[in-house]
Amino acid sequence: MKQPALRTGVRWKISVAIAAVGALVAVALSLVVHNAARVSMLDNAREVQMERLIFAQRVYEASKPKEPRFGTELNDPALPRELVRLAARKHRGTYVEEHADGAPDVWAAVPLGNGDVLSLRTPFADRSATVMRRLDEALVVGSVSVVLAGSALGVLIGGQLSRRLRKAATAAGKVAQGNTDVRVRDAIGGLVRDETDELARAVDALTDALHERIEAERRVTADIAHELRTPVTGLLTAAELLPPGRPTELVRDRARAMRTLVEDVLEVARLDSASERAELQEIALGEFVGRRVALLNPDAVVRVVHESWVSTDPRRLERILGNLLTNAAKYGKPPVEVTVEGRVVRVRDHGPGFPEALLREGPSRFRTGASDRGRAGAGHGLGLTIAAGQARVLGARLTFRNAATPHGTAPGVGGAVAVLWLPEHAPTNTGSFPVVHFPEGD
Repeated sequence: MKQPALRTGVRWKISVAIAAVGALVAVALSLVVHNAARVSMLDNAREVQMERLIFAQRVYEASKPKEPRFGTELNDPALPRELVRLAARKHRGTYVEEHADGAPDVWAAVPLGNGDVLSLRTPFADRSATVMRRLDEALVVGSVSVVLAGSALGVLIGGQLSRRLRKAATAAGKVAQGNTDVRVRDAIGGLVRDETDELARAVDALTDALHERIEAERRVTADIAHELRTPVTGLLTAAELLPPGRPTELVRDRARAMRTLVEDVLEVARLDSASERAELQEIALGEFVGRRVALLNPDAVVRVVHESWVSTDPRRLERILGNLLTNAAKYGKPPVEVTVEGRVVRVRDHGPGFPEALLREGPSRFRTGASDRGRAGAGHGLGLTIAAGQARVLGARLTFRNAATPHGTAPGVGGAVAVLWLPEHAPTNTGSFPVVHFPEGD
């Protein structure tokens, strides 16, 4: 069983990394400072202890009778072994005796001429312990501050990188949708030059190569279709001169189909070149759709929910309707329903619906609207491609979906639904959108 991947953003990964590094550095420096300060204070305490013991030794040797003073002890049985060995070799020294449950003891020992050992033991000063405690508190506060500051810096740096990557991903997504004019480098912007710019340049180079390849394929397709137009027209003319009969009808039918295919390919090439412009007219959408559907598919049911006047190109709108109705009649099942509601036109059949690839990727040339593989060779798949291209020229949006399967019926018989959304302001014959002027005071 595949385990679900844990998704985290770059911002938080960088923040956690900087915080972790800051915490390690802060802990390491705190330990070094703590140990250095403790060693320094203990060394100072040992020097002070030895000075006190030497002074007590002088007083001891000069006094009559000789008695240890100032807290010193003579031959103290608790004297550490290290100092005992030093005294045996006639050396003086200091020693720090650690305790698990309290402050350490600072020892100093000096050998006397008669073989005795004079020693002094003093607990580590409370004041020094207080200083160490405050130092530890300051180190903890500093370490926490470093971690928090590092986290904030990580969020800031990671956020900047994350925003650049998101902008790059958005621009790349537009390129994947076919908008090859988008440049990722321009989308991310900024003055910083980092690996994101290298990624952007690579994607832009890939986009340019893809655009050039698409343009080359479009030109080749258009050239081939243009070159085929003359011989196909001649073939159709010659077929009309053949004597009547079944073979003649077959030849004529195939010649007409080839001419239709050539014309469709040329139309797709023109739409891909983005050179087509709409010639606008004001029409009553419901009335127009009703009259055209009656001619294109008399069996289709037209229902006008709400009439609306639109500014559009009637010829291109009729072309879209014709292709949608043809696709519904060829790959769907009756009844075919056409609904007009304001600026929205819906064409629905009751067949098996659109294939998943078309719903996912949109219409594509030479891929038909049949969802079952057995009928995939029944057409060339140019009808929906042309409809989508003409919709773009009109500034409209053409979407495809499958209707919900009615309860109690077999799966996949809900029908295909194509929805044409005409814009409020259609593009003009120059490709721009008209400027709407409102009267003063509105």
